[in-house]
Order: sequence, then C-alpha cells, then structure tokens
Amino acid sequence: MSENIQTNPPAAKPDRGKLILRFLKGSKAFFVICMACAALSSLADMITPQIIRVTVDNVLGGQGTENLSPLVQGLLQAAGGAEALRTRLWIMALAVVAVAVVKVAALYGFRVMNARGSETLVKTMRDTLYGHIERLPFQWHMKNHTGDIIQRCTSDIETTRNFISEQMTSLIRIAILLVLSVTFMLGMNVRLTLIAMIPLPVIVWYSIFFHHKFRKGFQECDESEGRLSAMAQENLTGVRVVRAFGRERYERDRFDVQNKSYTNLWIRLGRLMSLFWSSSDILSGIQILLVVVFGVLFCLRGEMTSGEYIAFLSYNGMLVWPVRQLGRMISDMSKAGVGIDRIAYIMEAEEEKDQPGASDAPMTGDICFDHVSFAYEGAPEMLHDIHLTIPAGTTLGILGGTGSGKSTLVYLLDRLYELPEENGKITVGGTDIRKIRLDHLRKNIGIVLQEPYLFSRTLKENLGITRSAMAEEEMREAARAACLEETIQGFAKGYDTFVGERGVTLSGGQKQRAAIARMLTQNAPVMVFDDSLSAVDTETDARIRRELEKRFGSATIILISHRITTLSKADQVLVLDRGHVAQLGTPEELRQQPGLYRQIYEIQTLSREEVTA
Repeated sequence: MSENIQTNPPAAKPDRGKLILRFLKGSKAFFVICMACAALSSLADMITPQIIRVTVDNVLGGQGTENLSPLVQGLLQAAGGAEALRTRLWIMALAVVAVAVVKVAALYGFRVMNARGSETLVKTMRDTLYGHIERLPFQWHMKNHTGDIIQRCTSDIETTRNFISEQMTSLIRIAILLVLSVTFMLGMNVRLTLIAMIPLPVIVWYSIFFHHKFRKGFQECDESEGRLSAMAQENLTGVRVVRAFGRERYERDRFDVQNKSYTNLWIRLGRLMSLFWSSSDILSGIQILLVVVFGVLFCLRGEMTSGEYIAFLSYNGMLVWPVRQLGRMISDMSKAGVGIDRIAYIMEAEEEKDQPGASDAPMTGDICFDHVSFAYEGAPEMLHDIHLTIPAGTTLGILGGTGSGKSTLVYLLDRLYELPEENGKITVGGTDIRKIRLDHLRKNIGIVLQEPYLFSRTLKENLGITRSAMAEEEMREAARAACLEETIQGFAKGYDTFVGERGVTLSGGQKQRAAIARMLTQNAPVMVFDDSLSAVDTETDARIRRELEKRFGSATIILISHRITTLSKADQVLVLDRGHVAQLGTPEELRQQPGLYRQIYEIQTLSREEVTA
C-alpha cells in the first residue's frame, strides 16, 4: 500500500447539502415527524408561563381580563371565570399538568423518531459509502491508506450522524422558542425585551468568529486521527514482521510520537473551546442580570405586573438556552463540516465505469499489446512501446528484473489501471479491452497476484469466493491441481480450517497454492500467475505446472517468474528490461542468444549442479 496518504478534501468545495440529502433517503419521514414533535414540545413550553401569569395576575391578583387575548378570555369563562378559579386553583394546576403531559408525549415521540431516523441514516451512509468504495479504481486505493479510509467510514460517519440527529433536528425547536419567546416578551414589555436582546448580536458575532477556528482545529484532529489509525492498522497487519525483526520498541515509539501529536491537537482545541464556552457563559450571565435588575425596576415603577415578570423570566430562560445552544451547534457544525468533507472526498472519487456500448466480447482469442506505453501517476514511464501478441491457448512466460514492468502488464490487461487512449491499446480477439464490460473482462481473466491475499475465513470459503455456488468435488479438483489437497487433508478440520487474517496461519507456499486453487475454480479462459510459485519448492512447482497442462491446455496462460525451470515449458518468453522488450522467443531460442535469459539460465543451472554435487 502506498504511503501517500490523502488527507485533504477535494480542490472544489463539495456540495454538503446535496450529499446529506442523498444520505437522508429512507430516513426523511422519521426526521420530519421528529421535528413536528419538537415543535409541539416548544409550544408546550410557551403555554406554561402564560398559565402561571394568568394565575398570579388575574386569578390571585384580581386584575381584569381586558389585557388577555380573546382565546384566553374564552377559556377563563368556560372554567367559570377568574373569581370561581380563585377557589378552585386545582384547575390551573391541572392545566399545567395537561401541558406537561403533552410535552412529555412530544418529547417521547421526538426521541423515538430521532433514534429511528439516525440509525436509518447511519446505515444508509455506511451502505452507500462501502458500495462506492468497492467500485473505485484500484489506482485510487493505491493512493489512499487503508487506515485513513476506515477512519473516514467510521469516525467521520459517526460525527455526521450525531450532528444531524442531535443538532439539526433541534433547529426547529430552537427557531420556535426564539420566535415565540421574543413575541411573548414583546407583548409584555418592549423595553425589557430590547434590553434582553442587547448581548445577542455579540454572541452571534463571536460564534461565527470561533466557527472558523473550530473548523481548522477539527480538520487537523481528524487528519491526525486518520494517520494514527493507519499506523495502528499497518502494524497490526504486519505484526509478524515487526516481531521477526525485533522492532516493537521502534514501532511503539513511532506510535507514541503520533499519539502525542494527536493528543496535543485536541488539548489545544479544548483550550479554544473552553475560551468560547466561558465567554458564552459570561455574556449569558450578563444578559440574565440585565433582565433581573431592569425587570425588578419596572415592577417597582408599576410598568410590569408580578405575573408578567415571572413569565418574562421564564421566556428569557428559554431565550438564553437557544443562544447557548447556538454556541454548541457552531462547534459541532465545524466538526461535522470537516467530517462531511472527508466523506465527500470518497464519494466524489470517480467510480470505474464501462464505456457506452461495452459488450461481453469473447475472451478466447489472441491477446495483443499494441505499442503500449504506461506511467504511474507522478512517476517516470514504466513501459515503453510494448508490442506483443499472445496466441490463444498458448503460454507466455515473462522474465525481468525488479521494476521492469512485469506486473504492470497484467494490471493493464485486467484494467486495474486504465491505459490512456494515446498510449496504445490492448485487444482480446481483436476487441479493445476498453470496449469490454469490466465485470465480464475480470470474470474471464483469473489472476494470482504476487502477494496472495486470503480472507479471515475458512479454506472452503476462500476457495469458493469466485462463484456463489460450487460443487465440493470441483473445489477439491482445483485444490488437487494446485497441490493443496494433501495439505488440507493434514488439517484437523480440513476445508473448514480457519486461516486467520490474511492467511496468517498458513505458510507462504500454502498461501500461494490456496490462491492458485481459488483462481482455478474460476475456470477462466485467460490465467495469470504473477510470480505466484516463488514460495513453493521446485518439485511442487513442476507438479503444479504439469497439472495445469492437463486441465487447462486450451487456456491462455501468462506466467511471470524468476525461475527458468518454471518458464521452460512456455511457448514463448518475453524478457523485459526497464520497461523495454529486451528479448522475445521460445525458451530454446533464448538459451542460444546472449542476454538476460541465458545469464539467469546459466546461473540457476550452475547452482543446481553445485547442490547436486
């Protein structure tokens, strides 16, 4: 895996709203009901202070009802009037209880719908993101570290879910509380309302000011967490190598340095958030102090009644809470914005797509590399004007030094990397592989990669992964062809043996043979062995090649190897030197020619003779 970890969002600013709406598919109804319940709860909060106000001023205080709305006057008359209610205060208490019951029911609905909506949302996000990642080009995966991708698919998804479910759903309630609180406060005392709103512009201004600082801080923390996750994932995967070379102390120190950097970023962000919250508390305290002091003064002057003052304090508390929540929302919005951008980086990566009119062309024809040149992104050209034809049903051996482009050739054939139009073309049976459906192409090209990968499953599940339904005898036949059957029979659980992560419980040769058997179950007309016999002994190598000749004589085989004995039965051998075709011919012809093939042949032949002697 490449160490080039991509941590920055795309150059173009992602459309967060569009992305969120895409993720909300299937959960919108839950959040709509959730917001309706939040609105009902907010309305109930508004009614309770009015009941207390009427009780203090009109029922107990004996004031007239002229200043009340027609609706409230009608309710009082229906209950027998203020005089009658003075002797039956339990009715007013019952009204408070009724409003409280409505509020509790609304809050219950809010929590239930919010939980269902948020869980549906996060499931949709995971499914969508995972499905998209599965369809991204191999080249994209080579540029992005697995640990960082996992961090985006876990931590960033959770951050986004929390913001949408906890903060966005509260917006409607906060909006209603603000509007209704200010409306009722203005109806009771305009001057005191204006005094209460004096600190609000300051709070809004510094909330926006801190938002930009929070965003930068959260982005640094997220990227640092991605590097930490990548480091942990890499070391857990390569634990055998770490221990084999006694590098535990070194890796612990590396992890400690990264972990300390990550911790310091959060500490620095914590200081910034503490400054923000403490400033918010001071401003909120000043706002409450102004209302209390001036409210008492207005009451003493007779400009407010006791009931109005009590209700005003209640509404002011409701006004202060949304303003304080605004600060928290600004903080969470900064964090969620970073998370959404990091998710958008994945979602905006272009998926592999078939060209218009791509077909399921026959894959049994000749394979032709027509003046193919190729360079990896940001690197010098790897392949230089490769012109080669592999007749159908023949075996091509490929020999070359490290970095000569052997694996790159088969990666291009399988379209793991796309060949630019101007860099030549590759055809199968005369059809450009760009015009063949990717799914069809890859089902008909079986590849055993240089580093075989086995999943944390049983041997049976690993061998049967190429097809959904496979007869057991067919699987055993493939295992026999790969000289794996005897090994499997030696395991206590046979084919049900669990191989561990990346096949850790198997030896290198056993993993290679398992990978070969898995590919053979594909029954592909084109088979590629990318140095996949390097970990098996010479005798097993010869046995596997004999079995392949028996079973797949009609298949086109590409055999990459450094062993001359492995290549000796090939119909022709391609020798690559720094991306150029150095030699091409039959094994016998190349043994007679001066060049790399004969040099390696003589070295390996001499080595075998020395061992025999």
